[in-house]
Amino acid sequence: MRPIENAVKLNKAERSQLLHMTKKGKATPREVKRARILLLSHEGKPDAEIATWVEVSVEMCKQIRKRFQTERLDLIKDKPRSGRPNVFSGEQRAKLTALACSEAPEGYGTWTRSLLADKAVELKLVESISRNTVYRVLKKTNFNRIESEVGV
Repeated sequence: MRPIENAVKLNKAERSQLLHMTKKGKATPREVKRARILLLSHEGKPDAEIATWVEVSVEMCKQIRKRFQTERLDLIKDKPRSGRPNVFSGEQRAKLTALACSEAPEGYGTWTRSLLADKAVELKLVESISRNTVYRVLKKTNFNRIESEVGV
């Protein structure tokens, strides 16, 4: 039998930390899977067997073992993801939601996305905002004009 490439050798502290992580239920499912892969690899189980038990691909087992050699237990936590950061602060989103909960302008029965966008710029809540962004902000707050009884 040939030796496993990138074999995982955990010290007592690392093993203890991983066992604690898999039993406490405070880690994300992805973190628990990575921890289980490392623990089973430490026991000398083959990748195919680990993949079956943890319900991941054999390739993922190989990648986790390889990353462990350089990152150690830092590989358990997800790295920050790329992507555009939020343009509007939580305070700006809250003010927009409060505006949407307020009385509609005279001559209108309810706020429209375009009206909200224009009013937010007029009140200097934001420098500029599209009606689609207004929609996305309100959607994330589960805002519903019809069922809303109380404003923010």
